[in-house]
Amino acid sequence: MAKFGELISSNVPTLIDFYADWNENNTNLHSVLRDVAAALGDKAKVIKIDIDKNQILANALRIKGNPTFIIYKNGEMKWRQSGEQDANTLISLVQQYL
Repeated sequence: MAKFGELISSNVPTLIDFYADWNENNTNLHSVLRDVAAALGDKAKVIKIDIDKNQILANALRIKGNPTFIIYKNGEMKWRQSGEQDANTLISLVQQYL
């Protein structure tokens, strides 16, 4: 959890995708997240966290839906949504916190 604290305490927005490998829709989301990361460049971080490999963290954050996206900035949760999102939506959401 200490690493997670360091991860979200950045002063640039951090978009985290909490996912599970068993969800067949994740293949599509990989390319969506690549597009988001490419569009935002160094202005933001885009990170994927496997909820099956990080169950303590997922439980602490009450991650129920798959995928769940959360945007953090300076250690504070700014936005959270479960369910698939398209690249343009995610990009515009993150840009609000630049």
